[in-house]
Amino acid sequence: MGILNITQQTPLVQAIFSRNVEEVKFLLHKKEDVNALDQDLRSPLHAAAFLGDVRIMDLLIKSGARVNAKDQAGLTPLHRAAASRNDRAVALLLSQGSEVESRSRFGTQTPLHVAASNRALRCAEALLPLMSSVDVADRNGRTALHHAAYSGDTEMVRLLLNKGADPSARDNKQRGPLHWAAYFGYLEIVKLLLSCSADVACRDKQGYTPLHVAAISGHIDVVKHLLRLGAEMDEVNAFGNTSLHMACYNGQEAVANELVNRGANVNQTNARGFTPLHLAAVSTNGALCLELLVNNGAEVNMQTKEGTSPLHMAAVHGRFTRSQILIQNGGDIDCVDNYGNTPLHIAAKHGHELLISTLMTNGADTARQGIHGMFPLHLAVLYGFADCCRKLLSSGQLYSIVSSLSNEHVLSAGFDINNPDSLGRTCLHAAASGGNVECLNLLLSSGADLTKADIMGRTPLHYAAANGTYQCTVALVSSGAKVNELDLNGCSPLHCAAASHTFRRTDADDHQSDIRDKEALLCLEYLLDNGADPGLRDTKGFSPVHYAAAYGNKHNLELLLEMSFNCVGDVESSFPVSPLHLAVCNGQCEAVQLLSETLMCVDVRDGAGHTPLYLAARKGSVSSVEVLLSHGASCCIREHTGKRTPLHVAAARGHTDCLYALLSRADRDDLIDLADGQGQTALILATLGGHVDCVHMLLERGSKPDTGDRRSRTALHRAAVLGSLECASALLDHSASPLCRDVRGRSSLHFAASCGHTKLLQLLLIATAQTDPLDSLLDYSRYTPAHWAAYHGHKDCLEILLEYKPLSIQEGNSFTPLHCALMKGHDAAAELLVKTMGTEIINLRDAKGRTTLHAAAYSEKVSGLQLALFWGSEVNLVDYEGRSALMVAAENGQTCAVEVLLQQAKADLSLLDINNNTALHLACNRSHEMCALLILAEIDDPSLINATNSALQTPLHLAARNGLATVVEVLLSRGATVLAVDEEGCTPALACAPNKDVAECLALILSTMKPFPIKDAGISVLKHCSIAANHHPLPNGYAKERHGTVGLDS
Repeated sequence: MGILNITQQTPLVQAIFSRNVEEVKFLLHKKEDVNALDQDLRSPLHAAAFLGDVRIMDLLIKSGARVNAKDQAGLTPLHRAAASRNDRAVALLLSQGSEVESRSRFGTQTPLHVAASNRALRCAEALLPLMSSVDVADRNGRTALHHAAYSGDTEMVRLLLNKGADPSARDNKQRGPLHWAAYFGYLEIVKLLLSCSADVACRDKQGYTPLHVAAISGHIDVVKHLLRLGAEMDEVNAFGNTSLHMACYNGQEAVANELVNRGANVNQTNARGFTPLHLAAVSTNGALCLELLVNNGAEVNMQTKEGTSPLHMAAVHGRFTRSQILIQNGGDIDCVDNYGNTPLHIAAKHGHELLISTLMTNGADTARQGIHGMFPLHLAVLYGFADCCRKLLSSGQLYSIVSSLSNEHVLSAGFDINNPDSLGRTCLHAAASGGNVECLNLLLSSGADLTKADIMGRTPLHYAAANGTYQCTVALVSSGAKVNELDLNGCSPLHCAAASHTFRRTDADDHQSDIRDKEALLCLEYLLDNGADPGLRDTKGFSPVHYAAAYGNKHNLELLLEMSFNCVGDVESSFPVSPLHLAVCNGQCEAVQLLSETLMCVDVRDGAGHTPLYLAARKGSVSSVEVLLSHGASCCIREHTGKRTPLHVAAARGHTDCLYALLSRADRDDLIDLADGQGQTALILATLGGHVDCVHMLLERGSKPDTGDRRSRTALHRAAVLGSLECASALLDHSASPLCRDVRGRSSLHFAASCGHTKLLQLLLIATAQTDPLDSLLDYSRYTPAHWAAYHGHKDCLEILLEYKPLSIQEGNSFTPLHCALMKGHDAAAELLVKTMGTEIINLRDAKGRTTLHAAAYSEKVSGLQLALFWGSEVNLVDYEGRSALMVAAENGQTCAVEVLLQQAKADLSLLDINNNTALHLACNRSHEMCALLILAEIDDPSLINATNSALQTPLHLAARNGLATVVEVLLSRGATVLAVDEEGCTPALACAPNKDVAECLALILSTMKPFPIKDAGISVLKHCSIAANHHPLPNGYAKERHGTVGLDS
């Protein structure tokens, strides 16, 4: 709410603030607007209520002032009067009909909330009788009692409690009035609330109890009172902290002392394993608490889940005195955390020189390796603490006493500053990376080896260059570092300097970033001036120019191009990729601009044939696209694999802005409908991706909607498959034909019906009616969209198609939609078809004489079969190959269908197909054991057991050949003859042989086992034993010739 100068207010408001009743009367008599609002929507009555001048308020109200007017914050004059504790003004407003439960705009507070917050006791007394509830809550869930407790108004709290306020009411964070009273130390209010049954152990959403919050703020008298009433000292919040944790963390020594004296657990750990001692060690004001805990048995070497000890915690902030107390009381000076860091590592990392001195004086091991095997010295120089570095070097460096006679080392101590960490980095690497030249010079003067490389072959100069630390780079080169030293990846320091943005810390502000940019440029320039070769390439063939381009270092790139003519060759080279490709791929627009200006031709290709423009379009970098186009990049160049242009890839990825830029600069009229390797145009690809904006743009620019790909499928076909209603609408609005056929004669309606896109199908049917209402909608296999919808079970689509053309079920392929639905087990679709067309369609035959019952028998689901039987399908009708539904089910192993047809429909088992096969023959031939056993269980005619087909095979022949032992056993028990001979001369026993040769051998063996010789009747053994090496399956007119052509192919 704004603060205005009184002179900026209306004369009436000025008179009100002057408390000039006569002037107010005069202005009102002159018809001054009594409801005029200022910029914050406050009326004169708001001002008078705030002042509490009831005479002026009365004048205003009698002159028509609105008593319930709300200002910008939603406050009424009643809110204002309550806020300024003007009980007479409140009484007047209430008598004039002011709404007692009117709420403010932001906090949704009533005048009672405002009165409770502002210690307006008399106002609250006037308001309470008119309130529907004393516990009405504001937006934060706080009642008037919350506000009174927060404000510390004891009398207000007493009044509200006497009026029935709930002492246990909770706000949105589950905090009660007791939490606020305890936090602010209002002891009398705490007593009042507890005397009215407030829960001493109540917890907010984060598990804080009143004892927790009193401990945080250090109100010892409240703490003592809560403890006397039974508050649990070791109760933990959601983070596992007890009241002692909170007292120690906030440095509340008196509270901590009280809790310890009452037996609080000094070694209780929270969820992360911190004890109160850990928190006291790190807290700003926790010194006295730490001493108290140590003196009362706190374990000084307890470690958290990450292995942190209290001494580690003290080291983070350099708590010198606390560290001494911990050490003197047995703190392990070389205790390691989970990363291997000792307190000395932590102190070195945070630059606490005095603490380092204390730790070293007490015997801390300076040669202990911590995280990644680093010494404390690594961390000190990495973070740039020269004083800490000096201190560690003063007593931690390896020193040697050399005999003057033998020139041999006779005594050594400490550690070698050239010892690497686990990644092969010495302290000099760390100093070079950190960028503090003072630390680096200290190490060099102490004998650090500047030629030592890490496990990747990188020297300290690589690290200095990568971080753009100019002074460190100068110091290392001046000390003899080789500027063209290569690491294992073939990178020189110049490569690292060229990409220096990559290795920098990301937490620097903009000003620091600008300074570092300038320093990095100086570093690169210094390397070039001192013999660094810009033509060196790494193991992948990348030069420093590639690195500068890839990581967007414009100034570095400019410098490299200016200072070396050879770099121009790097720019134009496309092996392995050009710098321009890398700049585009990484979205470095400034580098793209610079390189485009340098290149003679920006259409250089990489190994896959991608131009920079193609990559920019694929990435969606419109700024790079525009730069490249402005420098003459071609939109027509195709990449090698898919033969796509930048226009194709922009449309396929849905990059509308890039597509617009490409179309605006198109250098060929036919570019918009160029086809890729699959014959797809940009419009087809945009539709395939569902990119509606791109589809609209291409159509508006003249793309032909009916252009097809290699399979003659148009963009509308794609929209139909994907169900993209918006894309389809756009295409139809631009005269796309819904009747365009692909290479198999399928239109977009076929695809929409097949995929179940109901709304899209409706749209296409409307367009079809307008285009050619007489089109039969048949594909080249004579299937209609209705066939497709039925085949895939899309009942809603089928309904729409039947409404559009009710007789479509009888059109096209004689394998009707009902056949399709039943074959695939789509009962709902089948029911719809029968309901629409009547039960007379149930016995319709297809071109091979198959009824819908044949189709249902092919399905794994028997519900369709049962429906067909219910609708009156004749169970024993046979197709043109003589097969009944039972034969189809038996041949295809549909056990449940066989069972239904046998037991419920009583199918005829004696029927023979054109090859004289019974259902039992077919089941045995296809090795469907359960089907065969079900049929055998229903056979009453013994002649069927030994029935022969046209190849003279009995069921026993076929069962034996396929190894159906159980079926063979049942057949034999039912009287199957073992002497039957088929046309190949094989008995059932010989039929078991896998091939002709085995059958012959088996016959010979069997002949020797007989008690009498074989009679020579002019029939060779081979003839009796011969069996075809490859048994051809029985003629099959159904299973192999599946009507799978209805299904979508790729």
